[in-house]
Amino acid sequence: MASEIRVLLADDLPLVRSGFGALLDAEDDIAVVAQGGDGAEAISLARAHHPDVAILDIRMPGTDGLTATRTITADPDLADVKVLILTTFELDEYVFEAVAAGASGFLVKHTEPDELIRAVRVIAAGDALLSPSVTRRLISRFTSSTPPPDTPSTPPDTGPAASLTERETDVVRLVADGLSNEEIAQRWVVSNATVRTHVSRAMTKLAARDRAQLVVFAYRLGLATPPRT
Repeated sequence: MASEIRVLLADDLPLVRSGFGALLDAEDDIAVVAQGGDGAEAISLARAHHPDVAILDIRMPGTDGLTATRTITADPDLADVKVLILTTFELDEYVFEAVAAGASGFLVKHTEPDELIRAVRVIAAGDALLSPSVTRRLISRFTSSTPPPDTPSTPPDTGPAASLTERETDVVRLVADGLSNEEIAQRWVVSNATVRTHVSRAMTKLAARDRAQLVVFAYRLGLATPPRT
């Protein structure tokens, strides 16, 4: 039997925390191991409990969800903790900032209960919860901004991108274009498992935490170019 997915919840509204907690705890394969009311508490609880998935509200008093996400994803001891950002508003700037901060997924609070449960399972399995439409919005937002000074653009024939095989480079470009594993598999006429293997190897070589970061790195390293508008 597969082990339980350990979840941390952080939201400044007790009613929201208890509701999400009851919903997730009702699943046989999910266990809520800790709950907090702000970002600082979320960071402390993540270090104490090492959950598989940390569900953080983006707006919390004091230390907000984005700051907590950056702190958690930058901590080597918490490298296995995946962050799912929750917010009331589906704003492009929040999607961009959440992914740039290292989040593996983004959901609005009015999502259906089944979608939240699925999101936890998807992220715990190592995938990113970004639909093709959200990925393309991320691309548009990212490519209109300047790369941070500590992560300069690198030609695809140098740096970490040079270690990718031709197939891995192709799969990174397709992921950056918003295609899912299933869509890539159909295009290549191969199994989903084969595509997943290529994506996994590319993420390892580029040191991407997940599929979301892989999209960002693809553009930052020059492996993909923004579509013409």
